[in-house]
Amino acid sequence: MHSSLFIAAIMRRCLFIFFVVFSAVTCGADLVSYEVTGDSLRLQRADNVTVTVKPLTSQSLEVIYEKSGEPLMPSLAINPHLMRAETPFSLTIKSPQTLTFSQGSIKLQVDRSPLRLSFIYADGTKVSEAAGGFFYNTFRGIQFALAPDEKIMGGGERVLGMNRRGHRMPLYNKAAYGYSDEPVDQMYFGLPAIMSSSRYAIMLDSPASGYLDIGHTQPDKLQFEIAGGRLAYIVSMAASLPELVKQITTVTGKQPLPPRWALGNFASRFGYRTEQETRDVVDKFNQDDIPLDAVVLDLYWFGNTIQGHMGNLNWDTNAFPDPVAMIRDFKQQDIHTVVITEPFILSGSSEYSSARDAGILAKNINGKPHLFDFYFGNTGLVDIFSPKAQQWFWQYYERLLNQGIDGWWGDLGEPEVHPGTLLHNWQEHTWSADEVHNGYGHKWAEMVYTNTLNARPEQRPFLLMRSGFLGSQRYGMMPWTGDVSRTWGGLNAQIELSLQMSLFGLAYTHSDLGGFAGGDKFDAQLYTRWLQAGTFFPVFRPHAHEGIAPEPVFHDEHTKAIARRFIKLRYAMLPYNYSLSIENSLTGMPLMRPMSFTEPARYFDNASQFMWGDALLVRPIAEPDVKQVDVTLPDGIWFDFFDDTRLTGGRVIQAATTPETLPVYVKAGAFMPMQSGLSRTADYQADTMTMHYWADGSVGQSGYTWYEDDGKAADSLQQGKLLRVDFSAVQSAKSLELSVTPEGHYPDMPGTRTITWHIHGLQSAPPVSTQKNWEWNETNRLLSITTTVSNTQPTAFSITL
Repeated sequence: MHSSLFIAAIMRRCLFIFFVVFSAVTCGADLVSYEVTGDSLRLQRADNVTVTVKPLTSQSLEVIYEKSGEPLMPSLAINPHLMRAETPFSLTIKSPQTLTFSQGSIKLQVDRSPLRLSFIYADGTKVSEAAGGFFYNTFRGIQFALAPDEKIMGGGERVLGMNRRGHRMPLYNKAAYGYSDEPVDQMYFGLPAIMSSSRYAIMLDSPASGYLDIGHTQPDKLQFEIAGGRLAYIVSMAASLPELVKQITTVTGKQPLPPRWALGNFASRFGYRTEQETRDVVDKFNQDDIPLDAVVLDLYWFGNTIQGHMGNLNWDTNAFPDPVAMIRDFKQQDIHTVVITEPFILSGSSEYSSARDAGILAKNINGKPHLFDFYFGNTGLVDIFSPKAQQWFWQYYERLLNQGIDGWWGDLGEPEVHPGTLLHNWQEHTWSADEVHNGYGHKWAEMVYTNTLNARPEQRPFLLMRSGFLGSQRYGMMPWTGDVSRTWGGLNAQIELSLQMSLFGLAYTHSDLGGFAGGDKFDAQLYTRWLQAGTFFPVFRPHAHEGIAPEPVFHDEHTKAIARRFIKLRYAMLPYNYSLSIENSLTGMPLMRPMSFTEPARYFDNASQFMWGDALLVRPIAEPDVKQVDVTLPDGIWFDFFDDTRLTGGRVIQAATTPETLPVYVKAGAFMPMQSGLSRTADYQADTMTMHYWADGSVGQSGYTWYEDDGKAADSLQQGKLLRVDFSAVQSAKSLELSVTPEGHYPDMPGTRTITWHIHGLQSAPPVSTQKNWEWNETNRLLSITTTVSNTQPTAFSITL
C-alpha cells in the first residue's frame, strides 16, 4: 500500500530526528502559567503548546495537547454521551518544582521544568509522562515511563502474544490476508491503547497513522507517534483489571445490546451466487437438523463476478430475481438476512455518476474525486467523514432495510486502500488520509448504526465490520479478525486477538470459523476443532472461500455430527450467553475474559485458554492429533463440564481429549442457565429454564446474577425493561439452600417460571426419594429437581445432604 510505505519512510526519518533534536524541541518546554477553569486545568508551555486536562470520571482523565494555530480535531474515542465527572481540580501542593492537583480518586502531579504529568491513583498505582507531548512539523507524539516489572497488553489485533512489551507496531489499520500465528504486527483493527499489569490504561485519542512503541526502541519507555492531527490521550486507573475494563468502556462507550438472534448460528461464505443457491443452503440446514438464525450474502448479491461490480449497491436481478420474497420467506422461518457493503465506488459501477455528481467522494488536492486502482477495479472512496456523503450512502441502506434486510456487513473499511494524497472533509476542515485513516471504519459504523436505529427505533441494529477505532463498540460493531488462513496456526491466533480487543470494549470480536484463506483440501479435524472453540466465541459464523464449504451441512456425517452437537450446545447455552451480552452492555465486562482476570501476575501471558463469562474455562485445541493438552486451572475446585470429574485447581493438568471432545471446565459454586431443544433463538421460552449448579463442600456460599429481556426491543436497557434474577447457594455439611430473588420487569414477562435444577457434584443421593419432583441419577451422580418460581417474589428451598 503506497500510503503505508510513505508513512513508514517518514516515520523512520522522523524517529531519527526525534532522538537527535528531542532536547531542543521538548525538554525546554517549561510550564509558564496555569489556571483552573470550571472542570478543566489549563497548562501553558513555553513553546506555545497548551495542555488541557479534563476529568472524564473519578478514575479517568483526558489530556489534550494543542499547538498554537492548529485546528483541534474532534475526539473519536470518548463517548459523546458520557456524563462527565463534576468534581473540579483543586490545588493541594505547590512548590518551586511541582504542582499537585486532586480530582476524584486521582492526584495529578505537574512537574514545572520540563512540563510533565504524573497520575497517582488511590491505591498507589501511577504512570508518568517520560516527556510531554512533542511536535516536530507533522511528527508528534507522547512518551511514558515503564517500570521494569510491568507487563503490557494492547495495540488491538496483533499476533504477538498477550504481553506486547518489547514490540513496535504500526498504528495503521491494514489487511493481513492469510495470516497465521507467526508474528504479525499490523492487521485490520489496531488500537492505539495499552493496559498495564499495574492496572492503568492509556488510550491515544487520535486516528492518525503512526507507531506504538512499547519498550522496543527504549526498554523503559512507551511511545505513541503519529503523522499529524490530534494529539490527545486518556488515562484510566482502577484497583483490578476487570474494574479497569469497566472504566475504559465507561469512557469510550458500551456495546448496545444486540438482538438475541446474533448469538445463533450463521450460514455464510464467499459467497452465495444466486437466490436459489441461498434458499437451498437454508433448506439443507433444516433437513440436517442443525440450528440456524441468519444467512449472510457476500458481494455476489450485486454482481456476478468478484471484480468490476463494487459500488453497484443494487441487487443483481439475474442472480436474485426476487430478493424481497427470499428475505420474506426466510423471516417466516425466523432466519435473518445480512448483506455486505463496501465504501468503494468503482468508476465503472452503476452508481459512480451519482456519487461523482453528488460530490461525496474523497478528493485530491485539485478538488476532484481521487480515483485509484486496487484489486476490485478503478475506484473512488466515499468520504465517510462528510455528512453529505453519509446521507448519499445511507439511501442505499435504507432501501435494503425497507426490503427486509436485518443486518449489515461492512467490509474493506480500514480502508483497504487509502492513498496518503487523498483528502477528507470533517467538521469544516480538510484532513489528509494519514491524519484520519484509523477513524474511517469508526465513522462508517456510526453512520450505519445511527441511521438504522433512527429508521427502525424498535429494532436493534446488527453490524459486522473488520476495522474501526477506540469506542467503535458503542455503534454496535461486531468485528471479525479478517482473512485468517485455514491452518492450525490461524486457529491458534484467535484467542489472543479476541481477548486483546475485548479488553478495550470490542467484546464481540470473533473469527471466520474454520478459517477463510487458502487450503487445497478439507481438513475435518481442523474444521471441527475451530467450530468447537467457536461455540464459546461471541459470534458463531463459519465463513470461507467457496472452494471448501464452510457450512457443516456439506461435509461428511462424522464431521456433521460433531458440528451439530456443539452448535446445539451453543443454542442450549442461550440463556447464559444472552445474559453475558446484557452484562456487557450494562458494565462493559467482555464475554471472553483473559486468565489474568483471575490472577494477573500468574496468568498475564496466557493466550491458550480463556474464561467464558465467570463460570466456564475453555481450552481450545489448535494442533492436530492431540491426545492430551495442558490446562491451567486457577485455585479452587473445578469440574469437567461434560462428565463432572472433580479437579483441584492451582496447577496445570494434562487433559485427555478425543476428536469429539473439548476441554471445558466449570468452577465449583457456579450457576449456569440453559434451555435445550432450540432450532432458532426465536424458539426460546421465557417460562422454562434448566439451571445447573455445581455444588462442592469447598464453596460455602456463592451467587450468580442472571439477566433477561424480550430479546428485541432496542431500548430495553435504557428504559429499564429488564428482569434481574439473583441466584444464591449456601452449603454446609448437612444442607444446600438455594434461593431465587427476582427484580424488574419487561413487557410480556411470564409471572412464573418452571425451573429444572440439575445439581452436580453430590457424592450420594440425598434422602429425598419420596418426592415426585426430585430425581437422582446414580450413574451421573446428578440430582434433578423441578420447581415453579415467581418472577416477582423471592423463592427458596433446602436440600438435606
